[in-house]
Amino acid sequence: MSNAHSEALRLAAEQFNRGEFYACHDTLEALWMEAVDPERRFYQGLLQTAVAYYHLQNDNRRGCMILLGEANRKLADFLPTYAGWDVQALWQANQGILRHLSQLQPQDPLPYLAIPTLSWVED
Repeated sequence: MSNAHSEALRLAAEQFNRGEFYACHDTLEALWMEAVDPERRFYQGLLQTAVAYYHLQNDNRRGCMILLGEANRKLADFLPTYAGWDVQALWQANQGILRHLSQLQPQDPLPYLAIPTLSWVED
């Protein structure tokens, strides 16, 4: 991963952790468009995660669930860590939220769900 990509990914993580999911999406999309696999697939998994939580913020349960499922299918290829990022923690948190949402009835209001953070770990 280039230094420019590494810095942009750190910015995206900061945006994600502040709940700025739309801005995070834009930052990650720029990385994703330039990348080649496997980085491209990693960025797409993060991007889909950000959009899923954007949907959750806007009470779009179905959109959130669809995108978390897609994101986790991609992120599973990068467990437990990738390029210094704790993919395992994000993947597990996404799975927990998916499980919780799937147990709700359509008429149930969305409960407060703690949205995970993106964390840097030592490789």
